[in-house]
Amino acid sequence: MITVSEALDQLFALASPLHAEDVPLLRAADRILADDVVAERDQPPFPASAMDGYAVCEAQPGAVLTVIGESAAGHRFDGAVSPGEAVRIFTGAPVPEGAKFVVIQEDVTRSDDQITLGDRLDAAPHIRPAGNDFRAGMKVPGGTRLGANDIALLAAMNIGTVRVRRRPVVAIIATGDELVMPGETPGPDQIIASNSFGLHALMRQLGAAPRMLPIARDHPDSLRMVLALAQDADLVLTIGGASVGDHDLVARVAGSLGLEQAFYKVAMRPGKPLMAGRLGGAMMIGLPGNPVSAMVCGHIFVAPVIRAMLGLGQSAAPCAQAPLAADIGANGPREHYMRARLDNGALHVFDRQDSSLLSVLGQANALVVRPPHDPAQKAGAMQHYIAL
Repeated sequence: MITVSEALDQLFALASPLHAEDVPLLRAADRILADDVVAERDQPPFPASAMDGYAVCEAQPGAVLTVIGESAAGHRFDGAVSPGEAVRIFTGAPVPEGAKFVVIQEDVTRSDDQITLGDRLDAAPHIRPAGNDFRAGMKVPGGTRLGANDIALLAAMNIGTVRVRRRPVVAIIATGDELVMPGETPGPDQIIASNSFGLHALMRQLGAAPRMLPIARDHPDSLRMVLALAQDADLVLTIGGASVGDHDLVARVAGSLGLEQAFYKVAMRPGKPLMAGRLGGAMMIGLPGNPVSAMVCGHIFVAPVIRAMLGLGQSAAPCAQAPLAADIGANGPREHYMRARLDNGALHVFDRQDSSLLSVLGQANALVVRPPHDPAQKAGAMQHYIAL
């Protein structure tokens, strides 16, 4: 049995960043930039009006000026403004040569081609300088997960196609005669397959491309058939069947197909019967079958692997600290990930920690990380936790 840290090291040794691909900007949301993107022009590329009004050389209260033309967005005034002249201008339009101020239209009285400036003028010039937003050479760094704001910025930079990391294809295989899919009618000895759906959602949130494969029944031929459907995956996740019981077939069948096993069993709870290795061209992780164990291992092990495949570095799930809301007892010999709720800055550890209780996991928004043989802790003691 190895430690959680040792297991992560071996998983990272199996996981390599995937190659990059070019996608249209419209399909780039939530993708990871593979390389820096560099602006090749200033934004705005010209001095632009910040208001509707009149572009003038100087703004003197009570001055009477002659309007000589108009500048609108996409249609500049082709000429210069001289003293005694004004150009009607609209927000976003190029400021004519010679103009130093935009007098807002509320401060102007117009009669035909003559305007009279008001007695109390706004002192602001209302002109956005060229490059006011960004300059040519500004970078959006590689490794950025592209959100809506990033997409808008890249569009303004005139980037139509972006180079992003390919999404890891993750094949998810639940195993066991006892499982039926949600919505089906279970037999008297059957339960609903829940782990695969939770892991599918987690993979999507992380930026992977999960594929739900059929349930593999407790027979070697069934598991071989389903594993054959995962040959094009980057990562194969099996759920259940990784222990040593008579019906636990994953290690045996995968071994017959050429699995190069890296490790089996991790000194943690929940989640001890964890297995990993390489099967053909894919990385493989065999997760425990208990629902909470599978989901906790998804956060602790699978999520860092996906981030590594996306080129986001090799690091464990980020930890923070907060005080306990109530006393907790001593921990046993394995690292323990206790379901808890962080509320008003304090960690409320749930009394029930059985690895089958999805209802407790559903209420949790944190995993309190207890080291092996950690003594009892009093309320107020600072504890490390992983946010869910």
